[in-house]
Amino acid sequence: MPHSLLADLENIASSTAAKNGFDICGVQILTHAMPMTLQIQIRLLEGRDVSLDDCARFSKPMEQAIEASELFQEKYVLEISSPGVGVNLLSDRDFDSFKGFPVEVCHKKTNGSEICKAGLLLKRSAEHVHLNVKGRIDRIPRKEVITVHLTQAKVS
Repeated sequence: MPHSLLADLENIASSTAAKNGFDICGVQILTHAMPMTLQIQIRLLEGRDVSLDDCARFSKPMEQAIEASELFQEKYVLEISSPGVGVNLLSDRDFDSFKGFPVEVCHKKTNGSEICKAGLLLKRSAEHVHLNVKGRIDRIPRKEVITVHLTQAKVS
């Protein structure tokens, strides 16, 4: 699959989302599925949780935008969803929205090895990701962080 196809779909999705009160969290094209599957994850600009009705409400304008673009000549299935648990936190908004939630932070140590820590997200500052790990606050330098993602695990 050409990279430009994914980039084009991301542009269409972002534009359509903005017109309908949503923000795009992720776009994937699964070409191994028959028919191919277009997965688009959305969140509401106003910050509240995305409901099933929100996904259904966004599905029609997204489908119309894809059809108008003539980007895909073959059959496809369009899946609209919210990011849900397991989503990687990337933006300041993500870190603000999920303060106090259980996360796993994977980072490189100074010796080059990788380590993952589970805890409750406290905040992300300009220099560190602050994590409550069993009542102790760990400050992980941002330049060492590889990923931060939500987990379902209960962290004490």
